[in-house]
Amino acid sequence: MEQQRRPNRLAQATSPYLRQHAHNPVDWYPWSPEALETARREDKPIFLSIGYSTCHWCHVMAHECFENPAIAALMNEHFINIKLDREERPDLDETYMNVVQLLTGRGGWPLSVFLTPDLKPFYGGTYFPPEDRAGLPGFSRLLLAMSQAYRKNQEQIAALSGKLLSQLQIMGEMPGTAGEPDPEQVSQAAQRLLADIDPQHGGLGSAPKFPRSLELGFLLHYYRFWGEAQALEKLAFTLEKMARGGIYDQLGGGFHRYTVDAAWVVPHFEKMLYDNALLAPLYLALYQLTGSPLARRIAGETLDFVLRDMHAPQGGFYAAWDADSEGEEGKYYVWSLAEVEKIVGPGGAPNGRGSGDDPGGEF
Repeated sequence: MEQQRRPNRLAQATSPYLRQHAHNPVDWYPWSPEALETARREDKPIFLSIGYSTCHWCHVMAHECFENPAIAALMNEHFINIKLDREERPDLDETYMNVVQLLTGRGGWPLSVFLTPDLKPFYGGTYFPPEDRAGLPGFSRLLLAMSQAYRKNQEQIAALSGKLLSQLQIMGEMPGTAGEPDPEQVSQAAQRLLADIDPQHGGLGSAPKFPRSLELGFLLHYYRFWGEAQALEKLAFTLEKMARGGIYDQLGGGFHRYTVDAAWVVPHFEKMLYDNALLAPLYLALYQLTGSPLARRIAGETLDFVLRDMHAPQGGFYAAWDADSEGEEGKYYVWSLAEVEKIVGPGGAPNGRGSGDDPGGEF
């Protein structure tokens, strides 16, 4: 049915993400002067949807909402609808991500933002289901509410947009610091991070749990320059838990984007180039500092994965591996019990090795 629909403007886009939506019944525009001028001329608010081609929840919202003719009709009647690929326009993605984080305290993709015709934001979020679900408003109801708010509450929208723009301006004008960082401030930041490390599973935050590579890298540098043993201990603990968990591909190498639980067990199967590019040096540095065989193995396997599976024939690297295959999340990675037993034998392991043996060594 999708192939029978007349393609919209996105069919001519260079972005694979935009082309994924070329047969939606939504009258999509790419980010362009035409879209912005149409919004001003017709005095319609803008619905801006930002994502990228391998984003699982972007796919979910597309299937549930943007391929739904009734929802598309509401979008086309009340809004000028713009699709944006964050990998093509990271500048706009950062701006509107900051808006949604200011409004809701959280962010992610798909990023969904409602704007006035002159690009002033007045509401936003991430994924919305088609109907009310799990504490989220249904997208149909939200569309009608946002359209009505724009028509009847211009003063409130102008006031909210003004506050958001002021906060964005403050964020953009935060001054940098010349010279060396203040040692006391660095130490305070490190102590706050160390206090936030999960004592049971390692890592920062709760479910869903992300690697947080930049913060872990900060702890590595803090140990190297300040010599605090606790920083290395908690870093090593976190990296070990990740390496032995489901966030790491135990067969193919490389790290998934995050786990849906706090114990690194159940991954969201997408793999990002930048996650692996940031994590491999951490494991290599840990090996250099401690001689850990497991850290060395994980660094090597991660780099092997990137070179083997993310290296494009043209010479560059792919940005990500999709979480979905054949329309199902994680199908490429999930093994049935029968498949496992066919390879390792019932209750056993290849070559007779018991489950307690670890060829990778200890941290």
